[in-house]
Amino acid sequence: ARKRNSKETAIALEKLLPRRCQVLGLVTPGIVVTPMGSSSNQPQEIEEGEAGFALLFPKIDGVKIHTFHFSKDVKNRVFDESKFAEAGLKNNPDLRVVLLFGYNSWKPGATRFFHQIVNPLNEKSIILAGGQVESFTSLTSENTSAQPGDACGVVGLAFSGPQIQSATVLLDQDVADERTAEAAMQRLKAANIPEHNTIGFMFACVGRGYRHYKTKRNMEADAFRKFFPNVPLFGFFGHGEIGCDRIVTGNFVLRECNDIKDDLLHGYTTVMTLVHLGSTK
Repeated sequence: ARKRNSKETAIALEKLLPRRCQVLGLVTPGIVVTPMGSSSNQPQEIEEGEAGFALLFPKIDGVKIHTFHFSKDVKNRVFDESKFAEAGLKNNPDLRVVLLFGYNSWKPGATRFFHQIVNPLNEKSIILAGGQVESFTSLTSENTSAQPGDACGVVGLAFSGPQIQSATVLLDQDVADERTAEAAMQRLKAANIPEHNTIGFMFACVGRGYRHYKTKRNMEADAFRKFFPNVPLFGFFGHGEIGCDRIVTGNFVLRECNDIKDDLLHGYTTVMTLVHLGSTK
């Protein structure tokens, strides 16, 4: 991905996939992946070397998954929030989960633009999670109006469907050993999200991993697997994290872990997220 521009990567991906697939590719400093074959395989934190993975979603009855892309307009300081509705992120009662990925966050105005995207979506009725990546490779080859090298922006996935359930927990800087990592997983377990037909996502700071845990590798992925042995885990190490302690239960009543307004943007943290896509029956 680093050696190709985004359009070349998109075309290469689209040749491998059925027509009309929506493609979202990210480039990050490290990945978290559960090797294919079984959901109970050991998840791995890969922080060094070149590695990648693909996560493919089939068509699921009652679930809609779509991509979106908002890039910063250098001519306009105010983001047009009507674009949220066009992307299915507003006036959508079935919206349950939004995974957000910012790119080129080091550019001037990127932080302000990112707040303009995240703040209106910070509703108690949906789960928000994600992080800052190096770049995105594609949203399909037709969508090349704003290349990552030209601007800063946000790409993402939106999950809509009444049967979707989700929860997130935030592992802050004080989570620095096996005991505190497992305590965070216990909070996630307490959300009682069904574990069948469920995917785990891990969005960690590039400064965590084995460096943060005093050379002990795979600490957070191992803690996740201890409490969720049959839920596959995917994600990345990035340059900033999005998320909080937030739970949306089966009857869509929110159980909040604190009474203050949720702060979604963090550094040197890890966000763990469960997304349940409904019963397979």
